[in-house]
Amino acid sequence: MQAGPPESRVSRWLRRGTGLLAHLVALGLTLFLLLLSRPGTSLFSWHPVFMSIAFCFCLPEAILLFSPENSPLCLCSRQVKVWLHWTAQTLVVVAATLGLAFIISSKNRSELPHLVSWHSLLGILTLAATCGQALCGLSLRFPQLLRISSVARLRLYHVTCGLVVCLLATFTVVLGICSDWFQAQIKGVAWYFCLALPFYPALVIMNQTTGVHLPKKRVCV
Repeated sequence: MQAGPPESRVSRWLRRGTGLLAHLVALGLTLFLLLLSRPGTSLFSWHPVFMSIAFCFCLPEAILLFSPENSPLCLCSRQVKVWLHWTAQTLVVVAATLGLAFIISSKNRSELPHLVSWHSLLGILTLAATCGQALCGLSLRFPQLLRISSVARLRLYHVTCGLVVCLLATFTVVLGICSDWFQAQIKGVAWYFCLALPFYPALVIMNQTTGVHLPKKRVCV
């Protein structure tokens, strides 16, 4: 098997730059949605607050933790990264559950129907998939207790499904940006810019997952 050409310094720094930008976009979009929501002004205002914390920040950061170059904690041991990943994923579940509770309370108070938009339907699916991923992660955390023999295969499933959950969360956020609530406040070119933002961290995570965590076929020449 012949080794590929050595990576240039420019491409290495470009890859690191794209990873750093993914962190900044995740944080910036979350802070922007927090300001736009004006938390405390209504029951509904807490829904985008908790959902943005869950799916715009905690979920991407929980996955980017394992990037060999783009993680802010790249010098930490894998055990520390796993613990921080678990903490971030727990925050995702808690924050998303709170966001769901607030939107249910808001709709009940306003006597509005539930689950009538693609955003709400996909949001429920995303939350269910996130909880499933948490259970899968729990199995990986205590494989002996649960008598799991093929840990490597379960880890592969966990990584693959994690990418699916990330994409579901991304499209849920995008549909939220397409909602009447968001479009009533942000219009024109700024709205299109906001619409594109959630895709960037998802693309970086997709590249990280397929290039680092998923197995590659060996090509002999």
